[in-house]
Amino acid sequence: MKLLFIGDIVGEPGRRAVKTLLPKLRDQHLLDFVIANGENSAGGSGITPKTAQEIFSAGVDVITSGDHLWDQKEVTELLQNEKRFLRPLNYPPGTPGQGSGIFEIQTSSATRAETRSSPLSIAVLNAQGRTFMPTLENPFLLVPPEIERLRQQTTIIFVDFHAEATSEKIAFARMFDGQVSAVVGTHTHVQTADEQIFPGGTAYLSDAGFTGPHESVLGREIEPVIKRFVTNMPQRFEVARNRVLLHGVVVEIDDASGKATSIQRVSEPLA
Repeated sequence: MKLLFIGDIVGEPGRRAVKTLLPKLRDQHLLDFVIANGENSAGGSGITPKTAQEIFSAGVDVITSGDHLWDQKEVTELLQNEKRFLRPLNYPPGTPGQGSGIFEIQTSSATRAETRSSPLSIAVLNAQGRTFMPTLENPFLLVPPEIERLRQQTTIIFVDFHAEATSEKIAFARMFDGQVSAVVGTHTHVQTADEQIFPGGTAYLSDAGFTGPHESVLGREIEPVIKRFVTNMPQRFEVARNRVLLHGVVVEIDDASGKATSIQRVSEPLA
């Protein structure tokens, strides 16, 4: 099976890029499943039920999040009512929502579907790092038992690790080599060029980048960010508008073993 993971969707330009470009990418790569990080989809910070529905309607199957989870108060409704929306697993017990889920794959290829004896499912897990990030429970301790639980139900497991430090991302992914199909990092909004498949069959990319305006500073208007660095005074960081790209990664996974067979970065411009 083939899945596309879309890097952090930033504001209206990012949502528009997904809506416009995803149908073409689905056909081009024969995608079976699409995951997107949507934590910046509402005005560039946070997510709401309305923006989530817009992303789902564009063809995304599951939305993950990160440290901007709580930036919009309406997110509580999303956490309580939408199983296709995931928050980081390593929040304390009692936090609304879920950090992982198992979803049935609707394959885009009739030929591949005919060779399967039973419906195929995928587990998606969202976790957040702790280095240079808001402090949550230790993902290195909490994630292993969750992966063991998910592996009882499916061999195909995708992990969005929302973290700042590259070393933490690599160490986390190496820890689970052979236990999950892919670990892809989010949060920095800068697409890295280190895509690879580890010896145990786990695909890895330090950061998927971001989907939105790239004539910017990480999706925001340039001048206010520069002014903040120059003056150290608060500024309003509006979402930029120009040179919109969809960033992400396509991973092909063996149905039976759950091991990745290929990984390919995506950087698709919105005309």
